[in-house]
Amino acid sequence: MRPFGLTASRSLAAVPFAALLLTSTAAIAAGPLPRVHLPDPRERHFSLLTMLTDGGENAEAYFSYDSRQLVFQTTRPPHACDQIMIMPAGGGNPELLSSGEGRTTCAYFTADGRSIIYATTDLAGPGCPTPPDMSQGYVWGVFGDYDIVKQDLAGGDAVRLTDTPGYDAEATISPDGTRIVFTSVRDGDLDIYTMDLDGGDVRRLTTTPGYDGGAFFSPDGKRICYRCLHPEPGPALDDYRALLAQDKVRPSLMEIWVMNADGTDQRQVTELKSASFGPFFHPDGKRIIFSSNYPEPRGREFDLWLVGDDGGGLERVTYAEGFDGFPMWAPDGGTFVFCSNRHQGAPGETNVFVTKWVD
Repeated sequence: MRPFGLTASRSLAAVPFAALLLTSTAAIAAGPLPRVHLPDPRERHFSLLTMLTDGGENAEAYFSYDSRQLVFQTTRPPHACDQIMIMPAGGGNPELLSSGEGRTTCAYFTADGRSIIYATTDLAGPGCPTPPDMSQGYVWGVFGDYDIVKQDLAGGDAVRLTDTPGYDAEATISPDGTRIVFTSVRDGDLDIYTMDLDGGDVRRLTTTPGYDGGAFFSPDGKRICYRCLHPEPGPALDDYRALLAQDKVRPSLMEIWVMNADGTDQRQVTELKSASFGPFFHPDGKRIIFSSNYPEPRGREFDLWLVGDDGGGLERVTYAEGFDGFPMWAPDGGTFVFCSNRHQGAPGETNVFVTKWVD
């Protein structure tokens, strides 16, 4: 990785240095200084952007319940595939949390701040799963060796929470810290389930054929937003099932949905006919932010969009070239994190950015 340096996309000479610190509760830890950028002028919801990583592939950065730390997945030397790291929310040296073996994804803090849950293939073997080939078009790998574990930040071995054949991943936790929502193929399809923090009391929430996943609770814990790929019966559904048998899914046509936390009242929010994913509730509980390649569903330009939970008021949030995704508000309601290709040092790099949200 290149060393961090205090740089900006436009002049910051008139900005007091104190303003570059994200929050008083997330002071920059000992380590290299993050880079600071001004957002695109059209990105009216963003204040200064603080770039917390600089190099590699960094994604799915999520806040601790006290808004002081971030946990994220990263591919960087010496690791050949994604591992889990934590870092202060204001910047600092990331620390490796996962074992360094296998492939990991989808990490999330527990409410007490003492543990992290995440999915890993390490339990099945130390090697990296073979990435899916693209001979059948653009596909995601939903590796059957993923299981969800809980790792104590004080050390010790990870505790296994799931132990069923196939994919168990995409886990996040309710605002009150009592329930985990996750995606599993345990019943033959990619569906959303909840369980308690020890892996017990498993409840299936979705049953429609197709991919239901990437779920997050609303701020009050009463609802869940998620992404859906529900192919029509016939060739589309046949293609989905054939790919799933190979631990693959084609994510080119996904929509955003919501449901009650018990799985009732499932309804579609977007109808963009694009690859929409990574939804998260706005702190007001009435809007949802997500990433999508709308309005060019065959394109690679992904931006963040806001939409009302009733499907109205669609608003574009980001305008930088390339990928913007994995949005989340901190529990403080004002600090915002996302991952982006902007200001990359080399093609393919994705970095973590935090900012103060402006409504």
